[in-house]
Amino acid sequence: MTTHNMLIAPDFSPERFAGWHMFNTLIQKRANLNMHLNTPASHAEQQQIITAGDIQVIYANPFDATALIREQGYKAVARPIGKSDEMVIAAGANSDINALEDIKAGATIAMANNRDVKLIGLRLLEAVDIEESDLSWDVTETYQAAARKVIKGDAQAAFFLAEVFHGFSRLTKTQLSVLIESDLADISHVLLIKDDFPDTDIFMNAILNLHNDPDGQEALAELGMPQGFEAMDEEDAEFMIDLMETLLD
Repeated sequence: MTTHNMLIAPDFSPERFAGWHMFNTLIQKRANLNMHLNTPASHAEQQQIITAGDIQVIYANPFDATALIREQGYKAVARPIGKSDEMVIAAGANSDINALEDIKAGATIAMANNRDVKLIGLRLLEAVDIEESDLSWDVTETYQAAARKVIKGDAQAAFFLAEVFHGFSRLTKTQLSVLIESDLADISHVLLIKDDFPDTDIFMNAILNLHNDPDGQEALAELGMPQGFEAMDEEDAEFMIDLMETLLD
């Protein structure tokens, strides 16, 4: 039996790792497919795998999804229900930054390499007349590393994927102060399938019906997606791409 490759974007909380393996096991069983799960540790590793490998299925963040759809022959087929990609800007709890207005030109912002989080964060900072060129950027391997930079005072603030931020330990969160959290609702990670993937229909049937039984519900709960996935069509994907391009402009 042919083995297909599925890649999961690296910007999920570490506690979701087991959930992705449960998810992959169930999909293989229900679709009768061999799926090899790739879980890159960084955006750079993700790019290497996509460039070098034959990846049929990608759970991608919206920024990467735009390029993969436009340039690399993928189509968006599903997205998690009720799980938009929001972001948090936070400073150190003991720092003198208590509001967005306290972030001044020359400040250092720590963040993992997640461009949609950066785009949304920069849009939020427009309200206080701060632009990308006004800031220094400390790009870390993980969001946890970005949190440590802020806590130690090596950065004045950090950008986080909201889900990752809220998944931090209580100790970490007590050392951070939330300045703002986005509320966009229309931007989310999406499931992409390569145009020439031969088993799209049976794969999609397995994905969209995961929430209908206890095993699937358990896997989805582990992923923080209790409602499961909903199908996307080309019009849905174009709407989200337009939003991302608006953020870029």
